[in-house]
Amino acid sequence: MATERLAEIDALFSLAGRTALITGASGGIGAATARVLAAAGARVILIARNLDRLEEEAAHLRASGAEALALRADLGTEQGLEALVAALAAAGEAPDILVNNAGMIDRAAFDDVSRPGWDEVIGLNLTAPMFLTQALIPAMRARGWGRVVNIASILALQGKKNAHSYTASKHAIAGLTRSMAAELGQDGVCVNALCPGYIRTEINTVLQQDAGFGAMIAARVPLQRWGETADLAGPLLLLCSPAASYLNGHMLVVDGGMTAVH
Repeated sequence: MATERLAEIDALFSLAGRTALITGASGGIGAATARVLAAAGARVILIARNLDRLEEEAAHLRASGAEALALRADLGTEQGLEALVAALAAAGEAPDILVNNAGMIDRAAFDDVSRPGWDEVIGLNLTAPMFLTQALIPAMRARGWGRVVNIASILALQGKKNAHSYTASKHAIAGLTRSMAAELGQDGVCVNALCPGYIRTEINTVLQQDAGFGAMIAARVPLQRWGETADLAGPLLLLCSPAASYLNGHMLVVDGGMTAVH
């Protein structure tokens, strides 16, 4: 009986036979996502602008026995997005799982936010997830099964100075996640968002080097530390797996308890 129960649990989180596409997969949360989904049995397609780093990640995955494909794409432009969709179609790729992770931040003060900078952040953080999801949904609908995970942030739930376009884009991603969930659930597609707190990645290197900010983390996060990409592995696997069959339109916060007490 114990063996049977373990098999049932394994099945809940198995991604064998599934294909997952992860954007922004050349490092940080994206690369960590590819690793955990591959470990669960998924074939993974890694997307980012830096092909050299993508190939390194793909090689690492292949060395561990996973099947991995690296494709360069600039999702911040309409042309780049269309080129990726065309390349996927030409290769016969139709992912079951989409993780919209690619993103960027502009740390300009309010008075210094420029229209080009604003448009660049909104384009990559919000517009790209909308239209890439739109392009990949038909195949998920045809199967009656799919998972879309939008990487948001605790800044989808609160504000922060010097992060205006980023905060706006992540609040919008929360709304987009809910509207997608409302419409796509009838097709067997579950759409959720992961809202990480302060996780050590390249996007926040400047904050990691700030002793004052580190002290703030220690004081305001009940676990008294920065998060690591490994802390997101379980939540990401959950959202992408059969275990999430009735989880739809949810904002899963993984922040060490920061927003629970502040």
